[in-house]
This record gives sequence, C-alpha cells and structure tokens, in this order.
Amino acid sequence: MGKDRLRLSGLVVFSVFSAIITTGCGSGVYSRVMGTQNPLVAQYEVVASGMPQGWVEFGPTTSYGRQTSWVSQTYGAFALPILVAGMKPSTAYHMRAHLVWPDGTTWIDQDHTFTTGPLPATLTPPTITVTQPTPGLSPAPGVELLCLSPPTKNMLTSIVTDTQGNIIWYYPFTGTPAIRPLPNGHFIMNLTNDLREIDLAGNTIRDVSLKQVNQSLQAIGRSLTILSFSHDVLELPSGHWITIGLIAQDYTDLPGYPGTTAVVGDVVVDIDPSGSVVWAWSAFDYLDVNRHPEGLPDWTHSNALVYTTDGNLLLSMRNQSWILKLDYANGSGSGDILWKLGEDGDFTIAGGDPSQWFYGQHYPNILSVDGRQSTMAVYDDGNFRINADGVACGSSSSAPACYSRATIFQIDEDTEAATLLWQDLPGFFSFWGGSIGVLGNGDVEFASSDPWTTTASVILEVTPTQNPQTVWQMNINGENAYRGFRIPSLYPGITWNQ
Repeated sequence: MGKDRLRLSGLVVFSVFSAIITTGCGSGVYSRVMGTQNPLVAQYEVVASGMPQGWVEFGPTTSYGRQTSWVSQTYGAFALPILVAGMKPSTAYHMRAHLVWPDGTTWIDQDHTFTTGPLPATLTPPTITVTQPTPGLSPAPGVELLCLSPPTKNMLTSIVTDTQGNIIWYYPFTGTPAIRPLPNGHFIMNLTNDLREIDLAGNTIRDVSLKQVNQSLQAIGRSLTILSFSHDVLELPSGHWITIGLIAQDYTDLPGYPGTTAVVGDVVVDIDPSGSVVWAWSAFDYLDVNRHPEGLPDWTHSNALVYTTDGNLLLSMRNQSWILKLDYANGSGSGDILWKLGEDGDFTIAGGDPSQWFYGQHYPNILSVDGRQSTMAVYDDGNFRINADGVACGSSSSAPACYSRATIFQIDEDTEAATLLWQDLPGFFSFWGGSIGVLGNGDVEFASSDPWTTTASVILEVTPTQNPQTVWQMNINGENAYRGFRIPSLYPGITWNQ
C-alpha cells in the first residue's frame, strides 16, 4: 500500500498500513486501540473512507454498558479517532466501535481489549467513600466531577468518579482548579495563571495566559493589571471565554484601616477566540469600597459566573453576600449593575427575616426561567449570617452559631422580591466553598467544602421534600472539595446509568 502519514494525539507515525493496523474488519475498514498520555483514556482509531460517523461501547465485559458520543470523520482524513474515557485504573476493558456511513451502511467492529494504567505515583488521590443511607432510594445516574483543594502539593485535584466513588478520570494539575464540561465533550479550566481547554486525554486544545490577557487590557486602554485568574471560567454561546480576575488598588486611611491598604477586588473579562479582551468590568468602578461585611483587604471575593437567558451575567460576590446581575448584553452592555440580590441589596426577602438570605454564598445555579421570574439554587455557607435581631453569627462569643444550607429561591425581577422555596440544613457550618444543583431525577445535590475541622468534605444527594432524605453521600478525606457536582457522563448527550 505504500507509506502513509498517520497523526495520533500529537504523535507522527510513519509505517506501512499492514504493520500498524492490528485488526481488519469488513471491506477496507481497519481499527486499533492504543493508549494516550492519560493512563485511564484509550484512543480507538478506525481507518475508513467515505466520511462515516462512529461511537464506541466499552465496559469490563463484552456486555459493555457504557458508550461514547458520536464522532464525525474530519473531511480529508482517513482516520476516525475516538477517545474512550470513564475507566478505572489498572483494569482490563472490552470495547468495540460502531460506524454509520451517509448512505446508511453500518459496521460493527470485533471486540478489542485495553488495560488501563495505574494512577500516577507522583500524585496522591484523596480517600473517597460512598454510602446510600436511605433504603429504597436510588441516586441519579451519571458521574461526579470534583474540583479539589489540596492541603499540600502533589495531590490529584481535578477528578471524575463513578457513583461508587471510583476514580475514572483525572487531569494532572496540582493547584485548586475550576473546571466545567463543555458542549463539545472537552473541559474548560481556570488554572490561576492560565485558562485552558483540554480534551479527555488531557491534550491542550486552547490556552490563554494571564500575561496575554493583561497585554490585551493595556492594548484596549484599560489600566487594569490582573494578579491572577480566580474561581471560575465560562464558555459563552459566542465561543468567547469569560472569567474572573483579581486586581488590587491602594487606599489611604479608610475608616477603620489607617495607613495604606491594598484592597483586592474583582474584574470580569470577556476574551474572544483570538485571546483578545473585548469587554471588561471592574468592581472598583461600581461598588463602595467601604462596604466590606467580611473586612479588608479581601473586599469582594467573587467566586462564580452565570450566563443568563437574556444575555447578561450573574456574578456571585461572596464577601459582599451578594449576587449581582451585570448589564453584559452579549458583550455590548454598559457593565452597570442591574440589581443586587442579598441582604442590603435591591430585593426584599419574603417574611422579612434577614437570616433567610444567603451569606458567603457559592455557585448560584439558575434552574428555570419564566419571563422575569426564575428559580435559583444557591449554596449558602452562612458566614456572618444576620438574624432577626440584627446580630451576625460568629461575631462575638454571645452571637448565634453560624450554619450552612442548601437553598432554592424564587426570584421576581419585576417586583424585586425573593422567596425561599426550599432548604436543607445538614447540621454543620462549612465556612467556604460549595456547589449545588438539581439532578435529572429531581433530587438536589450539594457539596460542602469544609464542614469539619479536618481536611475533608461531604457531598449529599437529597430528596427535594420538606424533610429531605439523604439518597447518596460521598465523603472525601485528605482534600477539600471546592466544588462537586453530578454530570450525566464524560460525553455530551450521553447518560451512564452505572
């Protein structure tokens, strides 16, 4: 057949087809399975003409049980590579590909085996245990995506587990990342000094550095220098990335802070696919630096972004105990604060009891929208919660104790009214971190990052009832979970039931 050039995961291999293809199945279709840089991820490659689409089923036996998304062959290519991920370490798996051509012709490969490698010896995983405390209740399907905060270096921090707590994917970053799945099956990550898109094998698809963003800010005339990226990053429908950054400004003799104070606040930047900043927002332009419920210099401490259905942004500002709605207007907005949600903000809370607001919150999550009304889940850490008497929890030895909650609110933007629809009080105070969401079966899942004095976290799936029952519980020891949330699988449009 002569020599051909085969490019696989960054490797260039020159060989004769008969030497590099291990299995020939059907007329003119060849396949092989090989490892990637991630020992838990295989690359299944089918060589075929005619622009087929394909997917792979895989599992520990020839009953398989899991599958990838469909992958389309790139125009002009002769290889159709499919990354297979979601496997436990040091375990033998069976897998086979399915192809469909534009004319409806189908082909199923014979079975291949692939044995995953061990987790890297240089990176320590946390200890994870899972229980189902309430008999007769079944957890929602899917896998658990964890963003962990390590007490020391050389620990795994970006991992995915199955619902039994087995690690089935990881990315070897040793800081505290923010990671979200993308519609194309990749992940987007905020790595403090870099924003990065990776595929399942860990290959970098797109990367934007802190230096690049700061240079772009100067080029558009914004005198802002971001010290680090912080807490979150989103991909917008436009393909732009939007993230939070930390900046500092010096103030002299602020009330209660004599001398010079380098106040740390947040910016939000919109980055186009070329890596250029096209929209920027700074808290210093819109908020009073003398409002600091949790003190200075850490003034705002924003920790999450949400893109809204009307093209604007929500910004969770933990150290203000506010969620702000920013006039983003899909990149053409003024940046004005449309409203502030929380104690001392623009909305009233039903019943008037300030303790029903969220305090030091994390991960606001819009569940549904009906015109100008929406339901929103918020993990309420509870820092300095104000009670009906106006006393902040933990503010003195006689003040009430602080507590954390999982909450769901109804928000009416026309009447500027907020109503607490549901809550779960798990019985502890997690003073930082956390996430919350509603699962496909209607249960509520929330992560509590630091509920105890040891380095440990708990993630609970509970019923959405007045007296919530715990359906599923994950305990993590050795690291804290900044976020932990259920995703249907490692592949868009696919749900794994086991």
